[in-house]
Amino acid sequence: MSTLRFKALETLPFKDFRKDNSVEIPAKLSELFCKNVFSEETMREYLTKEAFNSIMDAIKKGTKIQRHIADQVAVAMKDWAMNKGATHYTHWFQPLTGTTAEKHDSFFTPIEGGRAIERFSGGMLIQQEPDASSFPNGGIRNTFEARGYTAWDPTSPAFIMGTTLCIPSIFISYTGETLDYKTPLLRALNAVDDAATSVMQYFDKNVTKVTPTLGWEQEYFLVDSALYQSRPDLVLTGKTLLGHSPAKGQQLDDHYFGSIPTRVMNFMKELEIECMKLGIPATTRHNEVAPNQFELAPMFEEVNVAVDHNSLLMDIMARVAHKHHFHILFHEKPFAGVNGSGKHNNWSLATDTGENLLSPGKNPKKNLQFLTFFVNTIKAVHEYADLLRASIASASNDHRLGANEAPPAIISVFIGSQLFSVLEELEKVTNGKLSPEEKTELKLNVVGKIPEILLDNTDRNRTSPFAFTGNKFEIRAVGSSANCAESMTVMNTIAAKQLNDFKKEVDSLIEGGLKKDEAIFNVLREYIKQSKSIMFEGDGYSDDWAKEAKKRGLNNLKTTPEALKQEMDKKFLDLYEEMGIFNHREVEARNEIKLEKYSTVIDIEARVLSDIARNHIIPSALNYQNRLIENVRGLKDIFGDKEFKPLAKEQMSLITSISENVSKIKLGVEELLKAREAAKNISDSQKQAEAYCNKVKPLFDGIREASDDLEMMVDDELWPMTKYREMLFTK
Repeated sequence: MSTLRFKALETLPFKDFRKDNSVEIPAKLSELFCKNVFSEETMREYLTKEAFNSIMDAIKKGTKIQRHIADQVAVAMKDWAMNKGATHYTHWFQPLTGTTAEKHDSFFTPIEGGRAIERFSGGMLIQQEPDASSFPNGGIRNTFEARGYTAWDPTSPAFIMGTTLCIPSIFISYTGETLDYKTPLLRALNAVDDAATSVMQYFDKNVTKVTPTLGWEQEYFLVDSALYQSRPDLVLTGKTLLGHSPAKGQQLDDHYFGSIPTRVMNFMKELEIECMKLGIPATTRHNEVAPNQFELAPMFEEVNVAVDHNSLLMDIMARVAHKHHFHILFHEKPFAGVNGSGKHNNWSLATDTGENLLSPGKNPKKNLQFLTFFVNTIKAVHEYADLLRASIASASNDHRLGANEAPPAIISVFIGSQLFSVLEELEKVTNGKLSPEEKTELKLNVVGKIPEILLDNTDRNRTSPFAFTGNKFEIRAVGSSANCAESMTVMNTIAAKQLNDFKKEVDSLIEGGLKKDEAIFNVLREYIKQSKSIMFEGDGYSDDWAKEAKKRGLNNLKTTPEALKQEMDKKFLDLYEEMGIFNHREVEARNEIKLEKYSTVIDIEARVLSDIARNHIIPSALNYQNRLIENVRGLKDIFGDKEFKPLAKEQMSLITSISENVSKIKLGVEELLKAREAAKNISDSQKQAEAYCNKVKPLFDGIREASDDLEMMVDDELWPMTKYREMLFTK
């Protein structure tokens, strides 16, 4: 392994660094937009009017596509793709591995007479049959029950990658259970559309559809590929398990929004070109806080398309990075002591009449509409905070939450002082009918004066996991490696449930004799009172907040096993079933998959740490110790028994320290392996994850501390793995 690391480092000319792979950008990126996408414009060109209208109805109204229409679409899609150089097609889906999946089939079909044609039918477009047993399924499928199905999702446009036509699809088992991220997301989006559209009838009867929108912000690290290959821990776990922090990290705050390094800029240019071709509206790029950390953000899109675009983007980023001799890191905390990477999910609701329902308006009616969706969102988070926390839980995100500008594990809502004061005024509304004076006060002096410029006046609280930022809610706790679909499924499900409950309560009050506005004010008042404990404007990192949160009844679920245990609460199981998102079996299966993944990640980290400690750290330390011993012997031979001792004092101290730390590492590794083996043999997934969390992970620290002590002493020529720890952060 050491030889391989040395060879990797030899490929990197540190004096001249890498030569730049310059990238030429067309005069207008807009000319490339959707070039490789079967977009609405492309469909108009290739489809019959009947087929085009059918597809648009499926996208906008959720209507089914008839088989003869699917045949027409398939032929048109094949012709378009082949004109672009495609030779194969695949159903592109998102199994519960956390990555995307695809099985390529050729258009090529032999026919009689030694001839062949390119064929693609409606049946091929609608459905494929990958192996379901080889993907995570949480026990839903046995190994011998291999059959599973992918089915075309017409609401997300097909695209071309290389020479392959990619068709966004859902993935289900033979018996119909969901095995992917997309299926439950589509169900949740449909639920919130129905609920929000129903509530909108109070304000605008012209609204027939409400579409949830998502704007994600993808943070990531770039590391030179040779430096990456020199670190087995980085290669195998996505993070550095060992090595003390560099002298200069992010203390000077000089990387954030700084000048983008040339090599990175070339990577970003090529990435943006590929994004444009695939219809990903990437608009923002910049240096992030930590050295070698960057961010990309697009325009807002419909949630399903945005989720697909983020999954696609992560794949493209890895490919483009490779061309520029980079390796991209999506791990939430690849380096200790500097900021980790998140994927902020900015969520809102938009109507088919062009309104953002979380944007304050210019008059009392529009602002009452805004407050309705605003307060209901807060109430939804209050009721289902632990479910939202579970949706962002992972072994890698546990390292990030609660430090270096990442939000804490306690779910709270930040809305800003202006809106908080508005809610306090609404809390004073009289129960039942309002007096004329109260109506005037509310409509003119409270609701009517919600400033339109709130968008600019609402600050961002960096420590808040769920913050209102002017015209949207920002879920800041989502990890950079996560699939956005999981948190978006939860967010839209709980919003739908809450809006349904709101509609029932308001209708009940109207039937009881209250006018519509009075009924709405009365229900909102109660929601504000009930949700006040979740609203917090201060420092989420402080110990005082942890104590205060406990008093308020808010859970502090610091680890993934704690969070996932809450996911199985009957309240949440019933919620999913009521809203038609999951049945109990599907929730249990997904919970099992996440627990198993958590345990596997910690198990891999334990094995890698043990291997490096035994096979590299200890031998390197002993080699250096032997050199020190030879030095001491030489001093003794030259100066004699008495005179050499003060001269060799430091060497003797180092020899002793090395022995002590080697002993600590050896004992630590032995304990770690025993704890790992014990955890591995636990059959219950929840208990196994808790064992890895509480008994295996804590043993990492002792090995790390002893290793860091050795690193400060050992000649770094014998230890290239840690010698280049600081160079990971060089430009």
